[in-house]
Amino acid sequence: MTESILEELEQTREKMIKSALENGFGNVNTIQLSEKVDQLLNAYHRKNYPENPTYNLNLIKN
Repeated sequence: MTESILEELEQTREKMIKSALENGFGNVNTIQLSEKVDQLLNAYHRKNYPENPTYNLNLIKN
């Protein structure tokens, strides 16, 4: 599933860039594609990263 999300993300990103170049950043289609990219990125992160990540604070130096 992760691979299919990444493939759809890349295809949608390419469409968004093309739309922005041809129609402008404020174009309705460009904005809709941008929102779809956001949704796909969120889905990817939900699937691949824990909800409550733990951090090793010992690695942080003052």
